[in-house]
Amino acid sequence: MSLINTQVQPFKASAFHNGKFIDLTEASLKGKWSVLIFMPAAFTFNCPTEVEDAAEHYAEFQKAGAEVYIVTTDTHFAHKVWHETSPAVGKAKFPLIGDPTHQLTRAFGVHIDEEGLALRGTFIINPEGVIKTVEVHDNAIARDVKETVRKLAAAQYVASHPGQVCPAKWQEGAKTLTPSLDLVGKI
Repeated sequence: MSLINTQVQPFKASAFHNGKFIDLTEASLKGKWSVLIFMPAAFTFNCPTEVEDAAEHYAEFQKAGAEVYIVTTDTHFAHKVWHETSPAVGKAKFPLIGDPTHQLTRAFGVHIDEEGLALRGTFIINPEGVIKTVEVHDNAIARDVKETVRKLAAAQYVASHPGQVCPAKWQEGAKTLTPSLDLVGKI
């Protein structure tokens, strides 16, 4: 079953954020757009490159009114040390959520039972706590956060422009489509 257009399930998790430990729940995601980026584990090879990529685009997420959350199956304590020892991860100004109980990885369908780790999954959630985009793939393939920024802009556009759709490779400010019988077979 797809998670698209479903409500984020109740959860409670601890995170390392800006030098402190914080508690988060599903309510923490409400009232703003949220981007959850699941990764297998801290102190690995590809994961720091993705955290750094998210950090380099963080101002764009903030400008769009969105918060970024990195989630791994480690503890928030491990995330503190990861943040303090990795130059790439040290750039993160967003919460690093620990999910040692696998509550979040299971709820979002990215848990690997045999390994106790997460797949690489990216979820864009609207201010009402409804999942609007899902991207999940093999752990050997790191993501390009620039595409997540584009998807966030598209999700925000269609949310504020009912009846419009964003075509392939749509960029903010580009033309959208209004689905109708007049378009069928003409694109």
